[in-house]
Amino acid sequence: MISLLYALLATARSSLKPQRELALENLALRQQLAVLRRTTKRPKLTNADRAFWVALCGLWPDWQNALILAKPQTVIGWHRKGFKLYWT
Repeated sequence: MISLLYALLATARSSLKPQRELALENLALRQQLAVLRRTTKRPKLTNADRAFWVALCGLWPDWQNALILAKPQTVIGWHRKGFKLYWT
């Protein structure tokens, strides 16, 4: 019952979001599903997956709410590591 109420509230909240945010959230969730489909027990992120999340965090301010596979701090660490590699 509680999960149904939560789903209804999430749907109502989603309907109030701008189209761009909905598209980015959908893209983020689909990318995570793709990672889960290609792995079995523990999801293994490739460099392309990491680059996807680094790019998404620059485009979408609410990216942390859609992230399930890794902690937001991990993505920020990837971003910092990319800057270090770029400037060295």
